[in-house]
Amino acid sequence: MIRKAVAVWRGMAGRAPGIFPLIRASWERRRIPSGRDFESERGTNPEELVAAAHAGCFTTALAFRLQTAGVTATELNTEAAVTLEPEGQGFRISRSALTLRAKVPAVSEPMFTELAPDAERNRPVSKLIKAEITLDAKLI
Repeated sequence: MIRKAVAVWRGMAGRAPGIFPLIRASWERRRIPSGRDFESERGTNPEELVAAAHAGCFTTALAFRLQTAGVTATELNTEAAVTLEPEGQGFRISRSALTLRAKVPAVSEPMFTELAPDAERNRPVSKLIKAEITLDAKLI
């Protein structure tokens, strides 16, 4: 199962749309009548909160790195998709895939391809996640 969240940075103010419409964190809220777990239902669950934290942490870090390098992003749009897999009697987050689409008018491709991975590797949330982390970063 994959859960996603998106963080968007526009100019000097970032926003994270729809991350906390309704937190449904109890096990009962995640179980449907058929007995199957982790079905999609309206609201936010813990896995989406992890995805939101990862996307937001990475996006603000990259915006800061770009500003420090003398360029300002017009928009950084990052989606984090965390993968939840069975493990023993429970589950674990095995992967967090970051997908970034960036509008940064004054940045060179070499500078961007250096700064984006550095922002991902050195963020507190990236360090917290004990899972594979991938980054697909493109200038648009």
